[in-house]
Amino acid sequence: MHVWAVANQKGGVGKTTSTVCLAGLLGEQGHKVLMVDLDPHGSLTSYFKYDPDDINLSVYDLFMHEGKVPEDLPKDIIVPTCQPGVDLFPASTALATLERKVATQGGMGLVISKSLATLWDQYQYVIIDTPPILGVLMINALAAAQKLLIPVQTEYLAVKGLERMTHTLSMVMQSTKKQLPFTIIPTLYDRRTHASLNALKKIRELYGEQVFAECIPVDTRFRDASESGEMPSQSDPDGRGVRVYRHLLNALLKTASAA
Repeated sequence: MHVWAVANQKGGVGKTTSTVCLAGLLGEQGHKVLMVDLDPHGSLTSYFKYDPDDINLSVYDLFMHEGKVPEDLPKDIIVPTCQPGVDLFPASTALATLERKVATQGGMGLVISKSLATLWDQYQYVIIDTPPILGVLMINALAAAQKLLIPVQTEYLAVKGLERMTHTLSMVMQSTKKQLPFTIIPTLYDRRTHASLNALKKIRELYGEQVFAECIPVDTRFRDASESGEMPSQSDPDGRGVRVYRHLLNALLKTASAA
């Protein structure tokens, strides 16, 4: 099982779009994939027409057992998506209360790792969509992940958010003594604007080879796919955004096979 976390401490940079695109493309290749929605906003859950305000079981339930995970619970939480072979751990808006409820409990940073361990033989890839804040949910994602994907909108404020994210990653790796390789994905790129051009130049200057060689463009087809609840590769398989995500996936798979 390969576990990738998609994270950034700034919202609106394309985390959910990246999760959905990569999962859909993996599913097309015949891989069994599980997406995990750890964001209390539940954007990934809503994408597939599940209601995070009124869902029976969600990842929230995994945290309600004092750091232990009942053996059958993760399997019971899984719901299907529109893509055969691609499933979802849905989120509940109750996740927003989690920090307050479990702040004093030990062992809460490994709940997702323990949950995935019960599903180890069922999925080849897991992609975790994270909230844009550092807390128990992001810590769980980073603890479970073997690879971190950091989507970064190509504009000034997002570059500042990237600096915070890499600082957070450094602190977490120091405290856990775990090395977590990461790839930065420039997103929402518009080559017609100075803002995008300047931001991309800055990102490449600061992070060099850790930045994916291509940029995810602004592509309204992503929004169309979200409205219909389809994978972008289903609704527009030859779209320019999907093509770049396909190149990104190929690069990630090469890295994964070499590890």
